[in-house]
Amino acid sequence: MQYRELGRTGWKVSSISFGSWAIGSAWGPVKDEESLAALHRAVELGVNFFDTADVYGDGRSERLLAQLRRDHGKTFYIATKAGRRLDPHLADGYNRENLTAFVERSLKNLNTETIDLLQLHCPPTDVYYRPEVFGILDGLMNAGKIRYYGVSVEKVEEALKAIEFPNVQTVQIIFNIFRHRPAELLFEQTKKRKVGILARVPLASGMLTGKLKPDTLFASDDHRAFNRSGEAFDRGETFSGVDYETGLKAVEELKSVCPQGMSLVQFALRWILMSDAVTCAIPGAKRVSQVEENLAAADLSPLSEETMTRVRSIYEHQISGFVHQYW
Repeated sequence: MQYRELGRTGWKVSSISFGSWAIGSAWGPVKDEESLAALHRAVELGVNFFDTADVYGDGRSERLLAQLRRDHGKTFYIATKAGRRLDPHLADGYNRENLTAFVERSLKNLNTETIDLLQLHCPPTDVYYRPEVFGILDGLMNAGKIRYYGVSVEKVEEALKAIEFPNVQTVQIIFNIFRHRPAELLFEQTKKRKVGILARVPLASGMLTGKLKPDTLFASDDHRAFNRSGEAFDRGETFSGVDYETGLKAVEELKSVCPQGMSLVQFALRWILMSDAVTCAIPGAKRVSQVEENLAAADLSPLSEETMTRVRSIYEHQISGFVHQYW
């Protein structure tokens, strides 16, 4: 496992970490015993950073991570998120009363006195233009409820605005072979400000595993079945906003670019780590075998310039028009 510095926290976190959405909800059936086995295996293989949210299974994911902490003597960091419990999900809901209540609930779920890293959970764009919201987070930090805070964003625009606030330590954003735009301007700015980047949806909701087929069926509670057009939340969170059939065609071409000895999963994760602005990728996993395949990518050799150029060409010709100017 390789480790990279996370913002200005002083933490060095595993370059392939663990995204805990899938073990909470919205990815089809999941068993807690299998999830815990996957989490334990991740710790054994060197993962020391886990990303979750209070809405993943209504706290289920947070409680599983609390169990993991009870089971292990090792130190690791847990980042959670707040805001998506709001209904309706409006900027005015990001007030002191609500954010404090969300933090207190997560503290209970995580069975801890202090949250390592709290992230605003893809709030409406207007939130980033309200300094008072970040003042509330400063207050929670000063009160010892959270150690550090960051943001999870949908759009590059939101990230660029968020990092103007001096105590924002991290930006979580979709960055993968199907989503290149963050590398154009945002990464340059986060490096200047020493802000960490958490690359989420690194496998484009499973599309970049190469295992999906035209006739693949998804469970009714899997967002890949019910959110392809943004019916439940931002459509960019499902298959990175790429049409299913278009994604399958691009994946077939990517298979011819994938270096020998790498799975497509490992290729996709290694591609992300080629950017030194990225602190870590946070793929999800519901099974031990998925954890092992994901984490092997951390120690692979860098991709060649030729390979990177070919990936860029596939993106520009097949994917860019669907996503580049939207997020």
